[in-house]
Amino acid sequence: MRAIVVADESAGTGGMTLAERPDPVPAINDVVVEIHASGYVPTEVTWSSTWTDRTNRNRKQPIPGHELAGVVTALGYGTTGLSVGQRVFGLADWHRDGTLAEYVAIEARNLAPLPGDVDFTVGASLPISGLTAWQGLFQHGRLEAGQTVLAHGAAGAVGTMVTQLAREFGAYVIGTGRAADREKALDYGAHAFVDLDNDSLEDIGGVDLVFDVIGGDIQKRSAALVRPGGTLVTVVGPPEARPADGLAIDFVVEADRGQLIEIVQRVRDGRLRTNIGTVVPIDDAVATFNSTERTKGKIIIGIRSY
Repeated sequence: MRAIVVADESAGTGGMTLAERPDPVPAINDVVVEIHASGYVPTEVTWSSTWTDRTNRNRKQPIPGHELAGVVTALGYGTTGLSVGQRVFGLADWHRDGTLAEYVAIEARNLAPLPGDVDFTVGASLPISGLTAWQGLFQHGRLEAGQTVLAHGAAGAVGTMVTQLAREFGAYVIGTGRAADREKALDYGAHAFVDLDNDSLEDIGGVDLVFDVIGGDIQKRSAALVRPGGTLVTVVGPPEARPADGLAIDFVVEADRGQLIEIVQRVRDGRLRTNIGTVVPIDDAVATFNSTERTKGKIIIGIRSY
C-alpha cells in the first residue's frame, strides 16, 4: 500500500515521504480499514508516541495520522461489533502506524459506524476535534448550563467544536484568537470574542471553565479568571498555572464509540458544523504539511475520497 512515512525525527515534516509499505495485518480484536479520508494534526511529528511504541521501543519510519473514515475490509480474530463492508470513522492508537495510508489496522473499539449520509471527508474531520471538545467540556470540565466558558483558539478545529457544544448545552461562550479570527469565531456561535493581540483578556471578568489550547502566558492569565469551584482544562501538557480556588486538568483525548456517535448525529441534524480548512489528495500531502501558510481549520487528506 501507499503511505506517508516520517524517515527522520529531527527533520520533522521535512522528513516525510510517500512510500510503499506492507499491507497491515489485523491483530486480535482489530479490523483493517480501507481509508477514504484521514485527518492530520500539524504537531504530530513532535509527539513522543509517534516515535516510540507502548514498551518505549523506537519506531522506525512511522506512519502518522490518527483520524480516519473508510470501509472495513477485514476482521481480526475475535473481533465483534463491526462487519466487512461497513462504513466507519474513528481515532487510531497513538503508538501504532496511523491513517495517512491506504489501509490501517485498528482496534474495533476505536471506531464508530459512519452513517451513509455523512461524507468520508467530514467523518475524518471529527474524531480528534470532536472528542477533545466533548471530553474537555463534559468529562473533565463538568460543564453545566448557565456557566461561562472561555474558549481559546475559538476559530480553530478544536475551538469551533468547543464553542458549538458549549453553546448547545447552555453555556455563555467567550472565544479568543487573532483579530482575523473574530468573524469566524462568532459565526460558529461564540457570544463574545477577545483579540489576544489587542484586547485585554482580564476585562472579561470571571469564568467557570477555561478550555486552553495555547498554554504559556495565556494559560497563566486565564487561570486567574477562573471563579471559585471552576476548572481550567488544557490539552497542551501539564498545567503551568492553577486557579486559586479551582481545578487544573490536562488530558489526552481517547477514542470513545458512544461519544463519536453523539458527535456525528449532531452533524447529521445540523447542530454541529465541521471546520475543514484544507483538503488535498495524498500525493500532495507532504507539500501541504511543509507549507508555511497558516492553517485555517482541519487538514484532511483524501486517500480515496477526493
